[in-house]
Amino acid sequence: MKPKKKVINDFGGIMFSTDPAFVYEEESQIEENVSNSQQDLRVQLDRKNRGGKAVTLITGFRGSEEQLDILAKMLKTKCGVGGAAKDGEILIQGDFRDKVLLLLQKEGYKVKKSGG
Repeated sequence: MKPKKKVINDFGGIMFSTDPAFVYEEESQIEENVSNSQQDLRVQLDRKNRGGKAVTLITGFRGSEEQLDILAKMLKTKCGVGGAAKDGEILIQGDFRDKVLLLLQKEGYKVKKSGG
Protein backbone atom coordinates (compact mmCIF):
# COMPACT_ATOMS: atom_id res chain seq x y z
CA MET A 1 0.00 0.00 0.00
CA LYS A 2 1.28 3.47 -0.88
CA PRO A 3 2.01 5.80 2.02
CA LYS A 4 -0.56 8.54 2.43
CA LYS A 5 0.51 11.98 1.20
CA LYS A 6 1.08 14.47 3.97
CA VAL A 7 -0.85 17.70 3.71
CA ILE A 8 -0.64 20.85 5.82
CA ASN A 9 -3.60 19.80 7.98
CA ASP A 10 -1.68 16.71 9.11
CA PHE A 11 0.82 18.88 10.95
CA GLY A 12 -1.69 20.83 13.04
CA GLY A 13 -0.91 24.13 11.30
CA ILE A 14 2.88 23.96 11.68
CA MET A 15 4.35 25.24 8.44
CA PHE A 16 7.93 26.18 9.28
CA SER A 17 10.28 26.17 12.23
CA THR A 18 13.49 28.17 12.57
CA ASP A 19 14.79 25.83 15.26
CA PRO A 20 17.36 23.53 13.57
CA ALA A 21 16.79 20.82 16.18
CA PHE A 22 12.99 20.81 15.77
CA VAL A 23 11.49 17.41 14.98
CA TYR A 24 7.76 17.10 14.46
CA GLU A 25 6.27 14.29 16.54
CA GLU A 26 3.45 12.44 14.84
CA GLU A 27 0.56 11.22 16.96
CA SER A 28 -0.42 7.62 16.62
CA GLN A 29 -4.14 7.56 15.82
CA ILE A 30 -4.49 3.78 15.60
CA GLU A 31 -5.89 2.27 18.74
CA GLU A 32 -4.70 -1.32 18.93
CA ASN A 33 -7.00 -2.89 21.51
CA VAL A 34 -10.48 -1.50 20.98
CA SER A 35 -13.23 -3.98 21.80
CA ASN A 36 -16.03 -4.64 19.35
CA SER A 37 -18.64 -3.06 21.62
CA GLN A 38 -16.67 0.22 21.65
CA GLN A 39 -16.49 0.43 17.85
CA ASP A 40 -19.07 2.74 16.25
CA LEU A 41 -19.41 1.60 12.64
CA ARG A 42 -21.50 3.16 9.86
CA VAL A 43 -22.92 1.12 6.98
CA GLN A 44 -23.99 2.93 3.82
CA LEU A 45 -24.55 2.42 0.11
CA ASP A 46 -22.09 4.23 -2.15
CA ARG A 47 -22.27 4.72 -5.92
CA LYS A 48 -19.82 7.58 -6.39
CA ASN A 49 -17.00 7.19 -8.94
CA ARG A 50 -17.84 3.54 -9.56
CA GLY A 51 -19.50 3.66 -12.96
CA GLY A 52 -22.98 3.25 -11.49
CA LYS A 53 -22.02 0.13 -9.54
CA ALA A 54 -23.13 0.05 -5.93
CA VAL A 55 -20.91 -0.90 -3.01
CA THR A 56 -21.66 -1.28 0.67
CA LEU A 57 -19.28 0.98 2.57
CA ILE A 58 -18.39 0.36 6.23
CA THR A 59 -16.61 3.28 7.94
CA GLY A 60 -15.53 4.18 11.46
CA PHE A 61 -13.34 1.14 12.17
CA ARG A 62 -10.63 1.76 14.78
CA GLY A 63 -7.84 -0.77 14.96
CA SER A 64 -4.91 -2.19 13.05
CA GLU A 65 -4.83 -2.98 9.35
CA GLU A 66 -4.65 -6.71 10.17
CA GLN A 67 -7.88 -6.52 12.20
CA LEU A 68 -9.52 -4.56 9.36
CA ASP A 69 -8.46 -7.21 6.84
CA ILE A 70 -9.81 -10.02 9.04
CA LEU A 71 -13.18 -8.29 9.42
CA ALA A 72 -13.36 -7.53 5.70
CA LYS A 73 -12.57 -11.13 4.78
CA MET A 74 -15.29 -12.40 7.12
CA LEU A 75 -17.87 -10.02 5.62
CA LYS A 76 -16.90 -10.83 2.03
CA THR A 77 -17.09 -14.57 2.74
CA LYS A 78 -20.50 -14.36 4.44
CA CYS A 79 -21.92 -12.20 1.63
CA GLY A 80 -20.28 -14.30 -1.10
CA VAL A 81 -18.87 -11.32 -2.98
CA GLY A 82 -15.63 -9.43 -3.46
CA GLY A 83 -14.48 -6.22 -1.91
CA ALA A 84 -11.56 -4.39 -0.39
CA ALA A 85 -10.26 -3.00 2.89
CA LYS A 86 -8.20 0.17 2.78
CA ASP A 87 -7.80 3.48 4.61
CA GLY A 88 -9.92 2.28 7.53
CA GLU A 89 -12.90 1.50 5.28
CA ILE A 90 -14.36 -1.77 4.04
CA LEU A 91 -15.94 -1.97 0.58
CA ILE A 92 -18.30 -4.86 -0.18
CA GLN A 93 -19.42 -5.18 -3.81
CA GLY A 94 -23.18 -4.84 -4.14
CA ASP A 95 -26.03 -3.71 -1.89
CA PHE A 96 -25.65 -5.82 1.27
CA ARG A 97 -26.45 -3.14 3.87
CA ASP A 98 -29.01 -5.18 5.82
CA LYS A 99 -26.97 -8.39 5.79
CA VAL A 100 -23.76 -6.59 6.82
CA LEU A 101 -25.65 -4.75 9.56
CA LEU A 102 -26.88 -8.06 11.04
CA LEU A 103 -23.47 -9.74 10.73
CA LEU A 104 -21.70 -6.89 12.50
CA GLN A 105 -24.30 -6.81 15.27
CA LYS A 106 -23.79 -10.55 15.83
CA GLU A 107 -20.05 -9.89 16.18
CA GLY A 108 -20.78 -7.33 18.91
CA TYR A 109 -20.17 -4.07 17.04
CA LYS A 110 -22.30 -0.95 17.50
CA VAL A 111 -23.60 -0.41 13.98
CA LYS A 112 -25.84 2.20 12.38
CA LYS A 113 -27.19 2.49 8.87
CA SER A 114 -26.37 5.89 7.43
CA GLY A 115 -26.97 7.76 4.20
CA GLY A 116 -30.64 6.98 3.71
